[in-house]
Amino acid sequence: MWWRAVAALVVAFGVQVGTNYANDYSDGIRGTDEVRVGPLRLVGSGLATPRAVAVASLLAFGIAGVMGLLLAAFTSWWLLAVGAACIAAGWFYTGGPKPYGYMGLGELFVFAFFGVVATCGSAYVQGVRISSTGFRIALLASVAVGMLAAALLEANNLRDLKGDAHACKHTLAVRFGRRRGGILYVGTLVVAAIAVVLIAGLERPWALVALAAFPLAVSPSRLALGDTEGRELLPMLAGTARLQLCAGALLAIGMLV
Repeated sequence: MWWRAVAALVVAFGVQVGTNYANDYSDGIRGTDEVRVGPLRLVGSGLATPRAVAVASLLAFGIAGVMGLLLAAFTSWWLLAVGAACIAAGWFYTGGPKPYGYMGLGELFVFAFFGVVATCGSAYVQGVRISSTGFRIALLASVAVGMLAAALLEANNLRDLKGDAHACKHTLAVRFGRRRGGILYVGTLVVAAIAVVLIAGLERPWALVALAAFPLAVSPSRLALGDTEGRELLPMLAGTARLQLCAGALLAIGMLV
């Protein structure tokens, strides 16, 4: 049913926006954004009050919750627990007394929630069940999507490495260091490409069209494996975003053919 796909998209978008605002709010009040090389944050730059950003975050999460409730009513009520976990993961990434994003767990949670949960959850509400080949395809697609999302976070964290270290935000980039963090970034892209190939082997040969986007990975990968730092890594973040968008769109088209 097409409306379920649209509702799932609204849920995903709401959680993403809510998480971004929550991250802005929590990092802002902690003072993490005082030393920042990336784009200005609302709270950290003083463009908006912490309260306004927190309200915006809760509003986005609320929209996602309403649409999730609608989907649960037509599929299964256990989806409410999944939705609650998604919202909690978004808020506690940098919020709460012990934010997991400050402990180097950001990539793991991004892969899990913006990859596996988002992709397989969307497949489930549209009628794809666990016993079918379609769900196995969805699971592999979630690996590709999740790895690309993790790569985007890694690009962001490599750019912010020095500022995060100064703020005691121990991301994987801070824990691994510049060189190994760059290798980790390239590794996530390799795993994403392998997942696409495996999807093609499960009766979806046109999924290989998604590999046409991977030349976009060359430039950011060179930056990742180089020795540039700070603002000089902004093109890496932009290039990763373009790769994620193009690869995701082509994968969806390939799976529909």
